[in-house]
Amino acid sequence: MKRILLSFAVFAAFTSVLAQKKLVLYYSETGTTKAVAQEIQKQLGADIDSIEAIKPYSGNFQETIQRGQREMQSGQTPALKPLKKDIDDYDIIFLGYPIWFGTYAMPIATLVKEHDFAGKTIVPFCSFGSGGLNTSTEALKKALPKAIIRPGYGIRSARVTAVERELDRFLKENGYKKGAITKLPEYSEQKPLTDDERAIFDAACSGYQFPLGTPQTVGKRNTPDGTDYKYTVKSRGMNGAEATSTIYVTKSNAEGAKPEFTEVVR
Repeated sequence: MKRILLSFAVFAAFTSVLAQKKLVLYYSETGTTKAVAQEIQKQLGADIDSIEAIKPYSGNFQETIQRGQREMQSGQTPALKPLKKDIDDYDIIFLGYPIWFGTYAMPIATLVKEHDFAGKTIVPFCSFGSGGLNTSTEALKKALPKAIIRPGYGIRSARVTAVERELDRFLKENGYKKGAITKLPEYSEQKPLTDDERAIFDAACSGYQFPLGTPQTVGKRNTPDGTDYKYTVKSRGMNGAEATSTIYVTKSNAEGAKPEFTEVVR
């Protein structure tokens, strides 16, 4: 009887999430985050709206970096155009942004100043060069204490072609979309690298524009699509101090596929 009641409760909660009204709300500068937002909207049939700065960023990498640094140091966030959708009309908000300086882009800083999202469920999603989902999610929790911040989804801009498949799994795993999926196995315990595992790390990471460090140990898991690797890596922070990070790499079973690093968690 307890098992039946538990199953009913899980089903009821899942049905409730599916019935809740959803909004995909995003800021995108180069178009990558927009592509992710549109895929979420497509898979869920949700409403969608974009966040726009009154004074747009140039799209030039260096100019955006310089402006963003000035804004962060001064605390003066960019003024935004009014949203077309009313946040109050929605229960679940998928909030998207590119990662700047390890956290959400500056237009999101303005948004969370102007809206407390009280009682709303926020699902972060982001695009990045190397990582930042974990740090930006923690920043959202601090900025929006009255909201419920759920686990989010992030993808490297270099891997945006994987968005459709990865989002299908993410949305089903978290109950936002109907459908059955096979649970992925846990990673094995961390062990010293073999020569082959070091070669996979090098093939995935050596082409990145910034040094990512030296792998020390690795755990892995086999999936229906290939093999995932979880490397513990030693590197140097911006202050020169030794730092440890986790770098995830995936190697597809597809013929001719090359290893790709998917995320750095610092």
